Amino acid sequence: MKILIIEDERKLARFIKQGLEQHGHVADLAHSGSEGLDHVAGGLYDLVLLDLMLPGQTGFEVLQNLRAFGLSVPVMILSALSDPEKVVQGLDLGAVDYLRKPFDFSELLARIRVLQRRTDTSDNIVLRVADLEMRLVSHNVVKAGTTLELTNREFALLELLMRRAGHVVTKNEIAEKIWEVDYDMGSNVIEVHIYQVRKKIDAVGTTGLIETLIGRGYRLKTV
Repeated sequence: MKILIIEDERKLARFIKQGLEQHGHVADLAHSGSEGLDHVAGGLYDLVLLDLMLPGQTGFEVLQNLRAFGLSVPVMILSALSDPEKVVQGLDLGAVDYLRKPFDFSELLARIRVLQRRTDTSDNIVLRVADLEMRLVSHNVVKAGTTLELTNREFALLELLMRRAGHVVTKNEIAEKIWEVDYDMGSNVIEVHIYQVRKKIDAVGTTGLIETLIGRGYRLKTV
C-alpha cells in the first residue's frame, strides 16, 4: 500500500514511516493539515494516517476538507485524544478507524491489514497483464509462473503501470504518485527504476512489456 502519514511530531512520523516501509509499504510524510491535503490531491494513496492536533488546521478540518473536495481515500486517525466524543466525531467525519496514542506498532500493522482486506475486492486483489500477475494483498508478483523479487518502489511503480495498462504514464505522474513530493525532476532515479523493473519482468515469459515513449513517458503493453 502507498500510505500518507500526516503527523507534526517529526520523530514519531519518521518512526512510523520507517516501520511501514520495513513491512512492504510505501510511505510519504506531511507535517501539517494543509500539506497533507496537497499530498492527497496530487498523489495516489491507499490510506492516510492522520493526527488530530495539527498546526494550521486540525485533523477534523482535514477530514471535512477531504470529503468536501471529493477525495475518498480511507483515513485512520492516530491521536492521543481519547475522549469518546472525539472518537465519534472523527468517525462521523469519515475516518474508517481510530487508534489511540501511544500504540503498539504491531497493532497499527494489524489494523492496516484489516482495512486492506476490507477495501480489496475480487477485481483489485489481483492485477493481470499478459503473463504478468500482481497479488496486492500478499504483495508479490508472478511472471509466467515465476515469482519475482521487487523492492517496495519497484512494486509500486509496476502496480501503477499495470493499473494503467495500455495507457501512457508520464514521468511527472510517476513522480507524484510513487515518489516523495520533493522529488528532483532532474535526477534519473525513475529511469533507473524502470530499467530494473523491465529487467526483472523480461527475465521470464513475454518480453518487451514496458515501452518507453520518448518525450511522453512509459506504457505497459497489454499484448
